Amino acid sequence: MKRTGLIIALLFNLGAGFAAVKKAHPYRHEYREHTFGKKAIAPVASGVIGREIINSPHQWGRGASGFAKRAGTSFGTNVIKNSIQYPIAAVRHEDLHYYRSDKKGFFPRLNHALVSTVVTRKTTNGKKTAATGRIAGSVGSGIIASSWAPAGFSVAGGAATGGISLGVAAGTNVAREFWPRRHAKMAAHRRTAIPHV
Repeated sequence: MKRTGLIIALLFNLGAGFAAVKKAHPYRHEYREHTFGKKAIAPVASGVIGREIINSPHQWGRGASGFAKRAGTSFGTNVIKNSIQYPIAAVRHEDLHYYRSDKKGFFPRLNHALVSTVVTRKTTNGKKTAATGRIAGSVGSGIIASSWAPAGFSVAGGAATGGISLGVAAGTNVAREFWPRRHAKMAAHRRTAIPHV
């Protein structure tokens, strides 16, 4: 009963967030791309693979049936996460993009990448603020997804799943920070050099 009430409250707040977002907001396009477009493939696939490797939830077992349930869960969790994250970020004017550090040295750059997971800047004035959209999306999606998990998977387990999601986001930021810049420039050059057929 408590779980149902919590889910209803989260969905109510989500609906209020969507209502507050203007139709022309730039996050609308990003939401579609990261939820239903090509940019959704990586997070959904990594979620399926991760759950399959650790056999979570174990009640689903392995094999085609368990894989299908994990695929559905991964897709559904990504939809819920983005459906919470983008409206909140839009209403609070939070920048959801990652910006590389201009600092020198491994540890200062690592610190920047990790902190950027939970701290962002306002799109209006550039001031630092908590990344509430990202945090709420990760934790909220884990809790809501726990509602269709097998018996024994609690709301606390869903919140822990949200923590794992934030950890994955942190790892992604670290990869973005340390990915060779020259490689990215060369890739961009190759894309422009290849003639369109």
